[in-house]
Amino acid sequence: MTDFELGTLFREILLPPFLSRSTPADEKSNTDRNCFSREFELLVTCINGAKAEAIRQLIPGDLDWQALARITEHHRLIPQVYSSLCDVADLVPGEVLEKLRRLYEANVRQSLRLSRDLIRVLDHFEDRGVAVLAYKGPTLDAMLHGIFSQRQFVDIDLLVHPSDVQNSKTALIELRYIVGNEFTPRQEKSYVRSGYEYVFDLPDARNILELKWRILPHFYTIDFDVSGFFDRSVALEVGGRSMRTLCPEDLLLVLCVHAAKHAWAELSLLYDISQLIQSQPIKWDRVLEHACQLRIRRIVAVNLILVQNLLGIVLPVTLEKQEEAVAIVRKIVPRIAESREVDTESACYFRLMVDVRERLRDRVRFLWRLIFTPSMGEWETVRLPAWLFPLYHVVRMYRLSGRLLKYSLEIFGAWPRLGGRARSAAVP
Repeated sequence: MTDFELGTLFREILLPPFLSRSTPADEKSNTDRNCFSREFELLVTCINGAKAEAIRQLIPGDLDWQALARITEHHRLIPQVYSSLCDVADLVPGEVLEKLRRLYEANVRQSLRLSRDLIRVLDHFEDRGVAVLAYKGPTLDAMLHGIFSQRQFVDIDLLVHPSDVQNSKTALIELRYIVGNEFTPRQEKSYVRSGYEYVFDLPDARNILELKWRILPHFYTIDFDVSGFFDRSVALEVGGRSMRTLCPEDLLLVLCVHAAKHAWAELSLLYDISQLIQSQPIKWDRVLEHACQLRIRRIVAVNLILVQNLLGIVLPVTLEKQEEAVAIVRKIVPRIAESREVDTESACYFRLMVDVRERLRDRVRFLWRLIFTPSMGEWETVRLPAWLFPLYHVVRMYRLSGRLLKYSLEIFGAWPRLGGRARSAAVP
C-alpha cells in the first residue's frame, strides 16, 4: 500500500461510533448459513471433502453454475472444487466442467513451473551462502498435500534475514529476475526499515517472486522474530530437493496474520489453515504462547473460529472465551460469502485491522505508523536530495493534513443535521 484516503480513515475509524458510518453487513449478528447463497454452500461442501451423494443433494435445478465457477476462482479453490464435481459430472453442465478442467490444468502447469523456479533459486542462494526459508507457494503445497497442484498459488515466497536483503537481491538479479521498484540508497534504507518485501518479475511473467525480510509491513505492529523462524525451521522435500521452511507452529501463526491482512476475503486462506491443523503435529501450547507474546490472540481466535464454523474442523485445543473475536466473525462471515474483492485502502478495511488488535496501545501504534511513515507515494511526489530525506515526514504530513482538514469540516458541519435527525426520530 502506497497511499490512502486519510479523511475517510479519520471519519470512519477515529471518530466515536455514533458519528461513524455502518453498512448492513456490519449490523448482521448471526453466523449461521442463512447468508450463504446456494453456490457458496456448494463450494464449502466441496472443499470439506463431502462424499458424492452429499454433493448431489446440494445441486438444485436452478443452481447458477457460472456463479459457482466465478466464486471458485475468487476463493482460489479450483483443485478442490473440480475434483469434487468430477464425482458428480453427470449433474454438471459440460461447459462449466470444461472451464474448471482448463483452470485446473493451468494451475498444474503453474505449480510445476514455480516449483522448478524455486529449486533453481534455492540452489543459487546456497552457492552464494545466503540463508533462506521457503514458505507458502510450492512449499506449503508439499507440506499440506504431499503432491503438487493441490493449492492455487501464483508466486514464490522467500524469507531472509534483514541483513541479507541486498545479497538476496543481487542473487535474484543474477538469475534474470527484475525487481519491481528501484530506490535511491536513502529510500532503500528507509524501505527496508518500514517495508517487508521486494516483488520480482521475470521477462515472461510478472510478480513471480516475493523476497521478504518480515511477514508484514512495519505499520501493522506485528513483529515476528525472523531469527527465531530460522532457528525453529524444519526440513521439507519439494520436487526431490530438501529445503528449510517454517515449523508448523510458526507457520500457523503466519497463515493466521496473512489471512487477517487480506481480511479473510478468500476461503483458501482458511482452507490452508484447516489443512495444516489436520496434517501436522502442532504443539498448541507453543502456538498460544507465541500468540500471546505477539499480541495476536484475537487474530488467531478469529481464524480458528472461522475454520471451525465454515469448514467443520474439530479443533484439538479449547479456546478461551473470546467475545470480541466472535463479534468480528459475525461481521466478516457474510462478507466472505459475498465473494467480492476487498479494498485494502478503504476505511472499512482499516477499521477491521484496528478491531482485530486486543490492546489500545497496538491500535494507536498501527494508526500512528500508518499515518506518519513516508512511503513511495511521498518519494514519487517530491524529489528531495539525500541530505533532506528526513523532510519526507513533513511532506507526508502536508499531503495528508489537507484531506484531514477537509473531511473534518465535512463531519463537524454535519453535526446539526445528525442531531436534527436524532431529535426528529425521537418525536412520536
